[in-house]
Amino acid sequence: MAKILVVDDDPSLLRALRLGLRSGGHEVTTAASGEQGVSQAALSTPDIVILDLGLPDIDGIEVCRRIRQWSDVPIVVLSATETEGRKVAALDGGADDYVTKPFGMAELEARIRVALRRHKSDGAEPQQTTITVGTLELDLVHRDARLDGVAVELTAKEFDVLAFLARYAGRTCTHAMILSAVWGPGYGREAQYLHAYIHRLRQKLHDPSGQLIRTAPGIGYIYSAEVSSSEDSGEPTSSPFDEAS
Repeated sequence: MAKILVVDDDPSLLRALRLGLRSGGHEVTTAASGEQGVSQAALSTPDIVILDLGLPDIDGIEVCRRIRQWSDVPIVVLSATETEGRKVAALDGGADDYVTKPFGMAELEARIRVALRRHKSDGAEPQQTTITVGTLELDLVHRDARLDGVAVELTAKEFDVLAFLARYAGRTCTHAMILSAVWGPGYGREAQYLHAYIHRLRQKLHDPSGQLIRTAPGIGYIYSAEVSSSEDSGEPTSSPFDEAS
């Protein structure tokens, strides 16, 4: 049986899912908000997350994206919305499946089994929960950033942009890669949108001359703090998706 985290703000549904899933032999943890859900996903290390989209603090799709920053745990989305756009956004945000309310417990159990089988067959390991590049430290769970031990106040999108660059530090990240990873596949051409965020990040990181976040003219950006051993050895840097191209 599985360790299941259920994230939903409806007390009646939480109670019903807790009773129904436990009767099936599962271990169940619950959270009533998006922030609690992200924290519980890190603390309880569930085998699968059942996630409602209509949460009181942050949108369920944003919760999904945050968890995907550091974990590949299967996520089954619950929603009362049947619109195709909402489903596509959830799946693009990292969800593995989408179940429309109302639903039967038997159907949900079946979806859980399928997601767990698929995850087991993939054999993927969870990603790191922190990124350290030189003196930059990023906590992907709590979304905290520190530079030289000093907290850096970032907006959600600023944090996501910085985390993407730091994850591939020393490599060229194109405008399209960053935009697609942070804003979604529909934003791949809005380079000017990204320039504004990079400008603000440089200000907050005290990097006005672009030594930490370097510009690859006409291509993208590189986070370069004490990480690029390939530069020291004279070897060319590569894009995070060179192998896939």
